[in-house]
Amino acid sequence: MKKYYLMAPGPTPVPSQVLLAMARPIIHHRTAEYEALFADVREGLKWLVQTGQETMVLAASGTGGMEAAVTNTLSPGDQALVIRAGKFGERWGEILKAFGVQVIALDAPFGQTVPAERVADALKKTPDIRTVFCQHSETSTGVLHDVQGYAAATRQSEAILVVDTVSSLGVADLPTDAWGVDLVVSGSQKGLMLPPGLAFCALSDKAWARVKQAKLPRYYFDLLEEKKAVAKNQAHFTPAVSLVVGLREVLRMLRAEGLENIWKRHDRLARATRAGVEALGLELFAKATPSPAITAVVSPAGMDGEKIVSTYARSHNITIAGGQGDMKGKVFRLGHMGYVSDFDVLVALGALEQVLAELGYPVHWGSAVGAAQKVLAERPS
Repeated sequence: MKKYYLMAPGPTPVPSQVLLAMARPIIHHRTAEYEALFADVREGLKWLVQTGQETMVLAASGTGGMEAAVTNTLSPGDQALVIRAGKFGERWGEILKAFGVQVIALDAPFGQTVPAERVADALKKTPDIRTVFCQHSETSTGVLHDVQGYAAATRQSEAILVVDTVSSLGVADLPTDAWGVDLVVSGSQKGLMLPPGLAFCALSDKAWARVKQAKLPRYYFDLLEEKKAVAKNQAHFTPAVSLVVGLREVLRMLRAEGLENIWKRHDRLARATRAGVEALGLELFAKATPSPAITAVVSPAGMDGEKIVSTYARSHNITIAGGQGDMKGKVFRLGHMGYVSDFDVLVALGALEQVLAELGYPVHWGSAVGAAQKVLAERPS
């Protein structure tokens, strides 16, 4: 028997106390009991998202939240600026095109980022741009984008800034109100330590004003209707009740840890992972600021990254992730967000040594684990 480890960049492991909470008998969503539950969740999300605004909770994946951000802020024929430096940046463009929005793309090679100066310049050259779309943590490449810089550039224009935080909420600091981010989109299955199935949208006053003007078709993802329901501690349509129960438990856990400690924990685990990977002579895929949520690694020359992924699963019962799109076979990705601890990272790196050795790569035993342990031995300040 081999113990199973989930070390992918989502879904991530779910804590036992959260699973137990979700296993309780289902409650009806039009009752005082649910309203009390959702009142707790509302306040917890304001704290986590770092906003005074309400967060809309949708029964959907993170992509559903992305679609809601598009359909609620734009009209047919509008122009939108998309920062594309990974598969999920490309997803913004795909959603926009599906709804007839004109896409102006700012591209950077995967593994790199788009400087904020390019965003500011594009907004000056094309003042009709209505919305800027980007990722915070680009899950496909392991890069953390300069959302603070993008927000500063966007504030000087009529455009609003929409940020995908699916793999950064509860992982990396993003003070929504302080930075002036207009719409934060996220999902449940990564830093929030829940199964997939919840999407989140938090909007600024500037974004809500845009919602009232937007004319793209929407029904299920109508955020104005959702906002009315939220004010009554309800959902517009049937919510994913058990997931909301689990979310309350997660928010209690995160509050007990504290925001600063959450950021420090993820940064420490990420630095340990990167140190272990580099000790094996491997190259990090991220050339810009690396994300604390995930480490993307360039596969050794001549080795198919998909074989690394499959060998992790076959030999060690550990799930990691491979590359996406053009990166398939060229990179593999180790997740270290959410319910992950020091020893999970050491297990993943110890297994990496064995996987690479099995595939014929020369390994100095203990090098990855030892390098990570040096980082993990640091005492939190």
